[in-house]
Amino acid sequence: MISVTRRLEFDAGHRIPDHRSQCRNLHGHRYVLEITLTGDIVQAPGESDNGMLMDFSEIKQIAKAHVVDVWDHAFLVYEGDAAVRAFLDTLPGHKTVVLDRIPTAENLAAIVFGILAPHYHGHYGAELRLTRVRLYETPNCWADCNG
Repeated sequence: MISVTRRLEFDAGHRIPDHRSQCRNLHGHRYVLEITLTGDIVQAPGESDNGMLMDFSEIKQIAKAHVVDVWDHAFLVYEGDAAVRAFLDTLPGHKTVVLDRIPTAENLAAIVFGILAPHYHGHYGAELRLTRVRLYETPNCWADCNG
């Protein structure tokens, strides 16, 4: 087995409603998402993916379609954060993503893993699987979700 990792970036806002410090305020981050896949190297002479686990551009395409483009320049809000949801509803056409849990780095990493895992699993029939999502909230703070 071998692993490959693709890194993507996006900007999003959030808040942690019950946080005892500044994170309870509306703010944003330049998130960095690392997607690690594990599997067997494709052995298919003459095929574009020969010698690869999965083409990095395809890893990116899937992540962009299901997470990055959806969350980029959006406000990630917990469904139970009534005050902020009501405020966001007053902004016509605002890009808001409502989540079933508080948008901490840990929860966001777990959500991303859950969204992306089915899209990578078994690609090319090569036992490919998503094994880790690492989400950087800042250059010095990140959360890992391992599958």
